[in-house]
Amino acid sequence: MTDDSRNHYLVFGATGFQGGAVARLLLEQGHTVRGFSRNPAEEGRGVEGLAMVHGDLADAGAVRRAFEGITHAALVMPLVYDTETVLAYARNIADAAKDAGVERLVYNVNTPLPEATTPYASFETRRAVEAVLRESGLPLVVVRPPVYLDNLFSPWTGPALVNEGVLAYPLPAGQKVAWLSHADLAAAVVAALGNDGLEGRTLDIGGAEVVTGPELAEAFAEALGREVTYLPLHAEDFEAGLGQVLGAETAQGVAGIYRWAATGQDPQLFAADPQTTTRELGIRLTPLAEWIAAQPWQHWAKAGD
Repeated sequence: MTDDSRNHYLVFGATGFQGGAVARLLLEQGHTVRGFSRNPAEEGRGVEGLAMVHGDLADAGAVRRAFEGITHAALVMPLVYDTETVLAYARNIADAAKDAGVERLVYNVNTPLPEATTPYASFETRRAVEAVLRESGLPLVVVRPPVYLDNLFSPWTGPALVNEGVLAYPLPAGQKVAWLSHADLAAAVVAALGNDGLEGRTLDIGGAEVVTGPELAEAFAEALGREVTYLPLHAEDFEAGLGQVLGAETAQGVAGIYRWAATGQDPQLFAADPQTTTRELGIRLTPLAEWIAAQPWQHWAKAGD
């Protein structure tokens, strides 16, 4: 492990769910942490007690200022899928991190990456960022998580699950997935920031269990004490619903992941071996039943039910 007493951490996307979970865990461990957000209006969505800086990733000066005094950084890219824009972001981050003398940068790709090139910007922009960071010579660790459990505790999944016993998600029923919680993602990223022997590595990480859609529904049924059925959504329907929340362009980018999954060409893409994650990072992964039991599902219950 590194000597944490002199480390200063920068967390990108600290007002989001993933970056916020990383920043929160670092703060809980007593570290000096700075969050970066592109939007000052999101200040209230950040982590309590977290020092924030704001700026556009396209602004090289703003990114450099964010890295001043930083020794370690955790990066997740925003939901932007224009290739040239994303490449500009990546170059600014790489240049600023190198000039600051960053000792380790952990890049959360936010998705596994198929070995072959795909038509989908959701994969290819993230692959391009990884290439920029590697070519920069930064001391880099890359983590590639699968699908997040926390996606299921959401306005587009929670109500149907709680009120109708329908677990709807845009993955084929037979797709094996090592569903990962945001909390376990944070533990993985923090471990990757500090553990020795990881520099230069790419780690496909995942949660405690690898399950199909029906097996996931069964875990929910046991935890909630009611019948739950898995419903594989069409990627088009998922994209349309997501577009109402995030906008059409972002929804199209995100949906590319699920369009690729629907082809059936990569059945093991989301099935990272839990033992590899625990062995390489030394963290405890949360069992499905434990995570489900810990969520306040009554939040989505219909009034009067």
